[in-house]
Amino acid sequence: MTSVYLYLSPALPSVESLRDINLQTPLRIYSSDNKLIGEFGEQRRAPIAFEDTPKQMINAFVAAEDNRFFSHNGVDPKGLGRAVAQLLKSGAIQSGGSTITMQVARNFFLSRERVFSRKFNEILLALQIEKELSKGDIIELYMNKIYLGNRAYGIAAAAQVYYGKPIDQLSLAQFAMIAGLPKAPSAYNPIVNPERALERRNWILGRMHYLSFISQDEYDSAVAEPITASYHGLKIELDAPYLAEMVRQEMVERFGPNAYTDGYTVYTTVSSKLQNAAQEAIHLGLLEYEQRHGYRGPEKQLPPTEFDEEAWQKELKQTSIVGNLEPAIVTHVGPDAIDVMMKHGPASVSWEGLKWARRYRSVNSLGPQPKSPAEVVNVGDLIRLFKPKGKDTYELGHIPKVQGALVSLNPKDGAVIAVVGGFDYSHSKFNRAAQAARQVGSNFKPFIYSAGLENGFTAATTINDAPIVMPDANLKVWRPENAGGKFFGPTRLRKALYLSRNLVSIRLLQAMGVDKAISYVTRFGFDEKKLVPNLSLALGAADFTPMELATGYAALANGGYQVKPYFISRIDHLDETVYQATPYKVCKTCQPSPDPSKVTDEAELLVTDDDGSSFYPAQQIMDPRANYIMYTILQDVIKHGTGRRALALKRSDLGGKTGTTNDQKDAWFSGFNADVATSVWVGFDQPKTLGRREYGGTAALPVWIRFMGEALAGKPEHPLPQPDGLVRVRVDPETGMAVAAGTPGAMFEIFLKENAPEYDPSVAMPSINDDALKTEEIF
Repeated sequence: MTSVYLYLSPALPSVESLRDINLQTPLRIYSSDNKLIGEFGEQRRAPIAFEDTPKQMINAFVAAEDNRFFSHNGVDPKGLGRAVAQLLKSGAIQSGGSTITMQVARNFFLSRERVFSRKFNEILLALQIEKELSKGDIIELYMNKIYLGNRAYGIAAAAQVYYGKPIDQLSLAQFAMIAGLPKAPSAYNPIVNPERALERRNWILGRMHYLSFISQDEYDSAVAEPITASYHGLKIELDAPYLAEMVRQEMVERFGPNAYTDGYTVYTTVSSKLQNAAQEAIHLGLLEYEQRHGYRGPEKQLPPTEFDEEAWQKELKQTSIVGNLEPAIVTHVGPDAIDVMMKHGPASVSWEGLKWARRYRSVNSLGPQPKSPAEVVNVGDLIRLFKPKGKDTYELGHIPKVQGALVSLNPKDGAVIAVVGGFDYSHSKFNRAAQAARQVGSNFKPFIYSAGLENGFTAATTINDAPIVMPDANLKVWRPENAGGKFFGPTRLRKALYLSRNLVSIRLLQAMGVDKAISYVTRFGFDEKKLVPNLSLALGAADFTPMELATGYAALANGGYQVKPYFISRIDHLDETVYQATPYKVCKTCQPSPDPSKVTDEAELLVTDDDGSSFYPAQQIMDPRANYIMYTILQDVIKHGTGRRALALKRSDLGGKTGTTNDQKDAWFSGFNADVATSVWVGFDQPKTLGRREYGGTAALPVWIRFMGEALAGKPEHPLPQPDGLVRVRVDPETGMAVAAGTPGAMFEIFLKENAPEYDPSVAMPSINDDALKTEEIF
């Protein structure tokens, strides 16, 4: 034996490494309110300490695997004798002989190959393990390492997988059922082989009674308990798969492949309430778009003359739910309703849920209005149904061809509070919120106009809304137009923006200078390489993602501070926090923050908040007065302009801007109050027209309204505060020039104090009286 030990011991691993072993535990991702979003990793595991393990769970394993565990020194001579006898009789090691300590040695250090040398290594390692670790340490390692079927490693994971409960809530019979799994996780699986599993469970209960671990009454009660195991897969509590994938990618970048196995838990910034609202807003908004353009027909037609309930149910089970659309098969078509078979049973759809379904011909053409259900569906049609919010009845739908995305940020620090990258992740994993750079159209104009407000122009500056004709880089003639093709002559910048007049925007950029405008708008986080250096920039001829647009609008919403979007709040590794977000946060009482790109040690910028958290003071990138004027103009977009549908929210603190690109290929709406900044995009993945009547105000704005209605429900109005240094001056709405008090039709406009125009009687409109003009400071 000594010679064998001397021969084998140099190749044996160090038992000391067991003290530092990291059990493979999957990556888990949670919302800000602790709702499980996702889990990544092959092995489902939830390590549990020895002292937290129920005593009868330990006794069940001891009875099943090694009843002398607490008395031997790592090797059981009787069990080993049986294994040697089998070896001599058959010429091969078959079973028996392995104590729990020897199994720990094998599971952590050795292969499962049944060879003579491995068995000796097992024995030697077991003896060494017993010298260096306590019995509690050994059985804890064992119960957290063993494979128990259905991707469950360890007893805590098995309790969840088979019973959907924490380990301390299981019954004695369930303890015994789990303890029966290590010998053969498939053969004794209570879901797959309940009869064999029951037999194994009752044998273990008998052993526990024989070893005096349980009383006769406990035994009788446990063996009488029926099998209650069923598969409890991972229970995702919040549907946010696009966010989960964003987190997964960032975790792999940070920690490599170990992100999947080392027990990391990620807490995101996303709110479950707002994420659900965003998902629903996208679903319903895209379905409403499809309904406007007609019904594309059933997904599949099953032969109605071969009605077979079993076959049709099989078809339904094989057809997944997509978004909020459930599959259904038409079983009967009546004069004012249809009957359908669904996964959960029969249902019906009234004519109200069907009558919209004019046939789709093209994006701009529909078939005639149907007059009965028979003109819409047939028996055997595999269709899609959904329930609109607030209704308990189904409507007909189909999987949208159009796509959409939504990003919502907390403008104070850039925290992502909701993100949706498409109609359904399982149907398309492409994340349009963060990956789809699309032309932004008029959604970009507020940044050009903000540059103008800080470069000598005012909200009352008039610029001619008239045709422009100029050659482009390819010597083709460029003739930009307004939507609708009309021109309106001299127009104040305020009105030009809230009515989205293209020619005014072009002339403003031309007068200001393209280079100056680009230098300014990059402050909002826009990549200069994406900003086209010509006048088409005024019309949003640049490609950005919804995340980038929402980030820019967050600065408009927070008083003019640059924040950076982030979605990971905290990362825990087992019981230790290894990362805590330090966002760029608006702090009006902090010392002015220098440009972060010019700071060599970023830690010098850190500020500690009242709650002990750290942040970087966000850099102020706008004159707060220009920011406030822009806010009031974007409020007018909703009050008087292209965003009037948002008046349905009955709030006066909202500002925003529509955006529509050439030939209606992209529809946008971005808007905010002081608490929430949200951008919505709608379009086709392969750019093509949404239809001649589809604009930002018709395709994207309804999604934004639905989401913001939920995001701001019950919250008081929170407009942007008015900074010092602004004055209100009465102006002529046609010329933008200052006029005397009492001038018919005059209106007040807001100006930077140093840019306020003075009343000149020689050029003013005729006034009712000669009262001196009075300006008002805005506080």
